[in-house]
Amino acid sequence: MPLREQVRFVSGTAELTGHLFLPATDGDGTARPVAGVVVAGTWTSVKEQMADRYAEELARRGYAALAFDFTGYGESGGEPRDYESAELKLRDLRAAADFLTAHPAVSDGPLGALGVCAGAMYASAFAADDTRVGSLALVAPWLHDRRICEQNYGGPEGIEAKRTAAAAARRRYEETGEVAYVPVVSGSDPDAAMPFDIDFYLNPERGGIAEWPNRYAVMAWSEWLDLDAVALAPKVSAPVLLVHSEDAAIPDGARLFYDGLTGDRKFLWTEGTQFDFYDQAPQVGLAADAAAEHFARTL
Repeated sequence: MPLREQVRFVSGTAELTGHLFLPATDGDGTARPVAGVVVAGTWTSVKEQMADRYAEELARRGYAALAFDFTGYGESGGEPRDYESAELKLRDLRAAADFLTAHPAVSDGPLGALGVCAGAMYASAFAADDTRVGSLALVAPWLHDRRICEQNYGGPEGIEAKRTAAAAARRRYEETGEVAYVPVVSGSDPDAAMPFDIDFYLNPERGGIAEWPNRYAVMAWSEWLDLDAVALAPKVSAPVLLVHSEDAAIPDGARLFYDGLTGDRKFLWTEGTQFDFYDQAPQVGLAADAAAEHFARTL
């Protein structure tokens, strides 16, 4: 069984909390340094929902894998709470890499990065920005640009409505310190970030856990909609693996991203819905196997 350490490290002014999963020690009780992997879960998520799962699976396959709560989420510090910011998440990934590269269980070499769903956008931005990332794996990646956002958020009118709401929420926060929230997931609230009944997020046996408050800071919409992950692809020099399904979220975005890559790249198409890749067999095992093989080849 992999070993799990609860760890803390600083990003900006926030103390972040994570789980570092390490391979079991050898039969003689010794532990040899191994390659490290930083794991980023989906937008709005806490580490217990899917990042922990992938980190543990990677540790089973011989890696030191770090899952953590981003600034303002879960057990980590930082204000405002539950605020989806690509800028902050990129900062946090750099801090996670600082922590991981200094850990005695991690070998002195390049790191791997793995992103699930929207975590793929943040992990890709991290890989494009930081030469310590020697290999990148993206699982059921949500990778959007302006056109894809319009397709998924009600066209130009829908985008403008979210920007207007975000601007009003930002003014309220700056004037009063109060954060306007909507649910992340709700089948009854049309203003929810995902206005659907999604079993993974609503089922306490899956991702509807107490550590996750199911709230989205409205002022975050502008930064989310402005993030162009497709444009990041040519800036990523590390080898990239994508694991996706036609039945998962926005496969066209993954194709566009893949087409924009200029280096070592591989696309593994399989089956399953988006949420199957968060916690279900065989999707998680297949993705973890593929990522481990990719890291073994490229790190």
